[in-house]
Amino acid sequence: MAADGVAVLVMAYGGPGSLDDVEPYLLDVRGGRPTAAELVEEITRRYARIGGRSPILERTEAQALALGRVLGPAWPVYVGMRHWHPFIGETVERMVACGERRVVAIVLAPHYSALSVGAYEKRLLDAARGRLDLALVRSWGDHPKFLEAVAERVRRALQRFPVPGAVQVLFTAHSLPERILAAGDPYADELQASAAAVARLAGVGEWRFAYQSAGATPEPWLGPEAGAVMTELAATRKNFLIVPIGFVSDHVEVLYDVDVAYRGLAERLGVRLERTDSLNDDPLLVAALADLARSTATERGWV
Repeated sequence: MAADGVAVLVMAYGGPGSLDDVEPYLLDVRGGRPTAAELVEEITRRYARIGGRSPILERTEAQALALGRVLGPAWPVYVGMRHWHPFIGETVERMVACGERRVVAIVLAPHYSALSVGAYEKRLLDAARGRLDLALVRSWGDHPKFLEAVAERVRRALQRFPVPGAVQVLFTAHSLPERILAAGDPYADELQASAAAVARLAGVGEWRFAYQSAGATPEPWLGPEAGAVMTELAATRKNFLIVPIGFVSDHVEVLYDVDVAYRGLAERLGVRLERTDSLNDDPLLVAALADLARSTATERGWV
């Protein structure tokens, strides 16, 4: 147990550790509803293209290890996944067994939505069952160190182009069902604010925002879709930089949806596409997470 009584739980979506894990992973994502065989085959094919598994666990563990080094031994850091091992519930049991009582919980998704961060919160509360005093960081897409980390990636990526000023910058994030807007969900507004702040820091005058990785359901999802924007602009813009600002590590939405699917689209359109490197365990991102842990614990009067 931490000397000052505070532990940190970092949570991410999770992903299959092998191609054999894809179907049971999708079963958890879909709340126990079976997945159509053709969709299982398609998702399996995507993971096969990026190495046969998701790297999200190792990336999250590296972020947690770096966070632990910054915070020091008095702040034990744990990892829990929403849809695969170690499940949030599994990690909660481990924390309780280790004697933790006060926990700062941070979802590695900077922008709040009831359908995303809210779903992590529900799983955490259901697993804790009152045994842990929890302080959940709901939104942190405006943290200065996060914004600067992304801006630095943008500045570096623009230097890959012969004329950086002629590049169409396209910020992206995971799409969610449009119904969140009617409920007053802040997700879209928070993303726009983060993108605008990064653009200012990076000196980007013209940029667009789009969504990617929409789910395979018939209801409307947030748009515009990034591929549609590229297609729309390809007649006049020949250089594109995707900045996946909604994601903080390498996983299938970056490694396949951007690096495979959108790059393939770019080739068909006859344009050049680059993307910013993922933050992963970037020191500025880790410093932002450490600030969030300390300030949240302080606000609760724990330190």
